Amino acid sequence: MSLDTVFLICNNGVLPAWLLLVLAPRWVWTQRIVHALWIPLLLGVVYATGFVTAPPGPEGASFFSLEGVMLFMSQPHGALVGWVHYLAFDLFVGAWEVRDAQRRDIHHGLVIPCLLLTLMTGPVGLGLYAILRLATGNGAALSLASRD
Repeated sequence: MSLDTVFLICNNGVLPAWLLLVLAPRWVWTQRIVHALWIPLLLGVVYATGFVTAPPGPEGASFFSLEGVMLFMSQPHGALVGWVHYLAFDLFVGAWEVRDAQRRDIHHGLVIPCLLLTLMTGPVGLGLYAILRLATGNGAALSLASRD
């Protein structure tokens, strides 16, 4: 399978999960599909496989300097595994935002902009969700514990 095909499958494969988070956050199938973590786990398999099958990167490619990361990402395998990394973690964070908001009784309509930003610009969406929690009196700590 070509790297382009893997990219398209992964990139388009997460979109239904995001739609479920936005449009049907309490639906049983959203719980079974998105919150069960199997999508991030499948992406993790793609990620690991990408590393194992990647040809050697250019000299100097590493995760220890900006130049090294740029060299790593300049290769098709590097760009693919980097993108899959974003897809997996952004979806995980978006699903957490939905579950956390439900536990804290934050209206889902207020969470949707956070989800959209998490999809497009992960940390910005998470930051907006933290601000939303502050604004709704639900605290800023991003713990998994429900409020007492």
